[in-house]
Amino acid sequence: MTHPPGSSLGMLRLYQLVSPALPVGAYNFSQGLEYAVHVGWVSDENSTLQWIGGVARDAIAMLDLPMLIRMQHAWDAGDVSQVRGWNAELMASRESEELRAEERHLGRSLAKVLHALHVDAAEPFIKYNTTYACMFALATSRWEIDEQHAATAFMWAWCENQVLAALKLLPLGQTAGQRLLNELLQQIPDFVAMASSIEDEDIGMAAPRLGMASAWHETQYSRLFRS
Repeated sequence: MTHPPGSSLGMLRLYQLVSPALPVGAYNFSQGLEYAVHVGWVSDENSTLQWIGGVARDAIAMLDLPMLIRMQHAWDAGDVSQVRGWNAELMASRESEELRAEERHLGRSLAKVLHALHVDAAEPFIKYNTTYACMFALATSRWEIDEQHAATAFMWAWCENQVLAALKLLPLGQTAGQRLLNELLQQIPDFVAMASSIEDEDIGMAAPRLGMASAWHETQYSRLFRS
């Protein structure tokens, strides 16, 4: 049984899960954004919005969120085999070594946090090729958080991290960052609706520049971020 939408405990658990204070190291990664800035694809507030919004729509909403929802269902059903199957498919969808390394780092880090918070099912995944979405789904399942709230929070955390990376890479002020987040948050409900309605055979990303940026970032001379 899930917590009713807006219930105090469920929402507080969700805030804890997406807090920048959660020790998973997400701030170390830009997911190709650093290279996009390096070559001038992203250079100002508008191009930053187009890049982040485009990746959110064509990659996160079409791949990560549908996988997250399916893994939460599998965790709810106690079907660890299905969880591992979706987890492996998501990991295999990462197009560069940097993106796979980032996924393993975030997934393992969140597994450690959850184990420390007495989510015992996380322990076997600490040394496994675990995706962040897999552990996020475990947390939202165990803490009885509604899947729509979970997907919304997951997307918000991703967008926020991308905006914070952009503020480090470009001469954009904090007010510009808030304008970016304001534009992005208005799109998040549509992204979640897309992810909730997609069929299994249609899951997959269509963001070729993301993959290229990540691959080229591996050999970029000077870097602030690990991806």
